[in-house]
Amino acid sequence: MTGTLTVIGLGPGDPRYWTAAASEALAAASDLVGYGPYLDRVPERAGLTRHPSDNRVEGDRARHALDLAATGRAVAVVSGGDPGVFAMAAAVFEALEEARPGWHGVGVTIEPGITAMLAAAARLGAPLGADFCALSLSDNLKPWHVVTSRLRAVLAADLVVALYNPVSRARPWQLGAALALAAEIKPAETLVAFARAVGRPDESVAVMTLPEAVDRAPYADMATLVLVGATATRRVTGADGASHLYTPRRVGRQP
Repeated sequence: MTGTLTVIGLGPGDPRYWTAAASEALAAASDLVGYGPYLDRVPERAGLTRHPSDNRVEGDRARHALDLAATGRAVAVVSGGDPGVFAMAAAVFEALEEARPGWHGVGVTIEPGITAMLAAAARLGAPLGADFCALSLSDNLKPWHVVTSRLRAVLAADLVVALYNPVSRARPWQLGAALALAAEIKPAETLVAFARAVGRPDESVAVMTLPEAVDRAPYADMATLVLVGATATRRVTGADGASHLYTPRRVGRQP
């Protein structure tokens, strides 16, 4: 009997941000497949088998999940944030292109989650209120010159830019290089936010100018989401005295 495969987004880390559909899919799963720390977010229960793996083996993880589903298991592949944003949903579909005979009939469902830039934006205010884009700084799956050419284009277009995968132990310099490039294109007063581990106990959020962000780059890690504001992105003080970061919806002249 052919089973099922559901790719689930666990959001930024706090189970309160799981969707009802994600919770239902987790409750129905016989097997959990995913990066070990993400599996740790899901409570233990009887009848649930866990299959942890390293975060650098997404393709192997996807194929293993499909193999399990092909034996009749109800498999849940878990991702942090949203599984369709630089995460496991694409890896599963990349594996499906291999079209192995044993996978015939396995249905794949995606349950969305709150991706890092949305969690960070909500904590900050509304920095994504106008046009924005998301860009991964990892050069594991694409050359660095592609990263920089895309970054240069969106900075020149004055979009708000959410930078995912800013640094790792193997890639300690990319964020500094990306922010240095931003400093060549954007005004010095451009606001930048560093949002780390939003929704988790060790959360930290800071807003600064672009030159300050260049200096701060060495202190970021893979749990950090960096938002580079547009020219119009600004701070506003609420009635309670709290500071919020937002980007106005209006751009230029309106009809």
